[in-house]
Amino acid sequence: MSIIFSRRCEYGLQAMLYVATKGQTGRVMTREIAEALRIPHHYLAKILEDLSQSGLLLSSKGVGGGFALGRPATKISLLDIIEVLDGSEFMENCALGFPGCSEEHPCPAHPAWKIIKKQITDSILRRSIAELSPDLHHKIRSLRKSRGT
Repeated sequence: MSIIFSRRCEYGLQAMLYVATKGQTGRVMTREIAEALRIPHHYLAKILEDLSQSGLLLSSKGVGGGFALGRPATKISLLDIIEVLDGSEFMENCALGFPGCSEEHPCPAHPAWKIIKKQITDSILRRSIAELSPDLHHKIRSLRKSRGT
């Protein structure tokens, strides 16, 4: 589990990257994503529903159904996904957990955490899933090899 995001958000990020590997018109079923990424199917279904309601994914039922990106992968940032699943305050919490930590009343770690948060946001979270999804192919192959499929 990451130190910044909830498990739910981690799974959502991974699923969105997986869907992005299918291209703008490719559709993928929940079960395929769950098996490829080792995410519990029913838990993932709820996450994908939230991403669909936000417009980041399109959902269709029946033959040829599944999930597809709601807009081009170049127009979906990690930050877009995180805000849907963990909210916009995910990086606002104090690194040490002090209530009331702020610019006016900083904790001992506040100045360093402020710099780190900006670096994380600028270097990773603003990147599009189109930029990151090609690297996922290698990770998926590694997962499949580790479970012998």
